[in-house]
Amino acid sequence: MKLSGLLHRTHHELPGATGVARVDRRSGDLLRRLGPGDIAVLDHVDLDRRTAEALVAAGVVGVVNASPSISGRFPNLGPELLVEAGVPLVDAVGTAVLREVKDGAKVRLHEGGVFVGDKEVARGVEQTAESVADAVVEAKAGMAAQLEAFSANTIEFLRRERTLLLDGVGVPELFLPIRDRQVLVVCGGPRHAEELRALRRYIREHRPVLFGVEAGADTLHAAGYAPDVIVGDPDGIGTETLRAGSEVVVPAQVDGHAPGLERIQDLGIGAVTFPASGNAEDLALLLAESHGASLVVTVGLRAGLREFLDRGNAGSTPSTFLTRLKLGEKLVDGHAVAALHRSGVSTGVVVLLVLAAVVAMTAALAVSGVGQVYVDVVVDAFRSAVEWVKGLSG
Repeated sequence: MKLSGLLHRTHHELPGATGVARVDRRSGDLLRRLGPGDIAVLDHVDLDRRTAEALVAAGVVGVVNASPSISGRFPNLGPELLVEAGVPLVDAVGTAVLREVKDGAKVRLHEGGVFVGDKEVARGVEQTAESVADAVVEAKAGMAAQLEAFSANTIEFLRRERTLLLDGVGVPELFLPIRDRQVLVVCGGPRHAEELRALRRYIREHRPVLFGVEAGADTLHAAGYAPDVIVGDPDGIGTETLRAGSEVVVPAQVDGHAPGLERIQDLGIGAVTFPASGNAEDLALLLAESHGASLVVTVGLRAGLREFLDRGNAGSTPSTFLTRLKLGEKLVDGHAVAALHRSGVSTGVVVLLVLAAVVAMTAALAVSGVGQVYVDVVVDAFRSAVEWVKGLSG
């Protein structure tokens, strides 16, 4: 009994990260099965930001990649995000790991080794903040080739989806009136929940139409908002969120297949499909623009050069680029909106300050016995001030 207890303690005191292995060569299929405490075993060259975000959101305690997470073609963002989140990443262990590690097995990661029980079944490089930074610097040399490929893919995408981008053909109808209203699109990017909190005042004052894109829809619901429109694969969205949404739009592939549509049907929730090759974020923006939104504010979206090149599906990069071109001046980043609201003083506060000053002045004049004529002058000045403030807020 004592020996058994000693062995039990020794097993749990072994160094490294221990969890249940979830194994799949295809990252998309694997992400649907992950849960807290799992170790993801995948084969994903140039781990992109969206996949890394989904891994962190799932609560994995480690990631094993059969391929290099940074191949050197371009400075992708996924490994950096995992390391910043404290998730161990064992990199470039070879494809044999997909056979050696069985789905559901208990595995341990330590100093680049992948262990099943006491046996090391694979070995790679455990990435650190320093190693990722060095790899990103080296990878910047590959950006020229990526830009050439991006240009070619953009032309091909425009040829294939020109009727959608130019004429809005294929954009589904929505019951919710959007024309001439502001739209807030919340996506599941880094720190998107924090960005949403910074926009509470904007939401309260302008009451925009709320679009939740996949994880962003859950964030909206968790923050106490009911999403007006939910866009994305329903398999990655919580049931309560789906039930709270007014309308659900499910992206469909070119052949008409819409992943997650069966779940929507099982829940008895109405939904429309949006056949297009773009990602869910781009489709949400196209929905807002096609239905006449006056302004589209985004949360959790990044559109820098690295973000354009860092896509899990290379074909979606032109979609992202061309969608933003189509929206043009209507598209505003949530950071800018939050900064403007922080720097300004609300109309209500200004009016209260003016009113307080008028009351104090009126009381002083009345007490001093200066006369009613002066009180009338102050009241007139107050009315003028209110009109001036209204002009500023308008």
